Amino acid sequence: MPLEIQSSKHHAMSETSNSYPRTTDVAEMQSRATPQTRAFFAYWESKRQGRVMPARRDLDPIEMKAWLPGIQLIDVFENPRRLVYRLVGQVEVEMRGFSHAGYNVEEAFFAVSKEDALCNYNLVIDSQTMVYDWARYATRSGFQTSQETIFLPLSDDGHQVNMVITYTVVGNR
Repeated sequence: MPLEIQSSKHHAMSETSNSYPRTTDVAEMQSRATPQTRAFFAYWESKRQGRVMPARRDLDPIEMKAWLPGIQLIDVFENPRRLVYRLVGQVEVEMRGFSHAGYNVEEAFFAVSKEDALCNYNLVIDSQTMVYDWARYATRSGFQTSQETIFLPLSDDGHQVNMVITYTVVGNR
């Protein structure tokens, strides 16, 4: 049953089909997320200032210093839709084993499948809302670890998402 959040056009959802857990429900994200992720979401919320989403120019890297290793900025191009990693933090580089800055999401995603990765971005872009996903996986060295990512929209004009910012935390949970 969808729950209304933020505005009448945003409906929360939680999906764990195909073994890929994700949610757009803020309360569920708050109950699952690490303190770092909750703090990053609160920072993003504070920059909205009554708008659906902040602009990139509203975010200050100095204020974001603690989160920078887990940050990615993804440019959104339309007609046709193309998603390009602009900036990638060290956490994301270490998960993939290479810097994927400049790559399309379709080429360098980190998810169960390309469809799952694109679904996260499309939900953020089309619904102008946050998406939170979480997973456990085996590292290259064979150890089990956890990962969580929050995907948040940014807009230069306040109407169309032109960038997505993500924050990822990796660790044993």
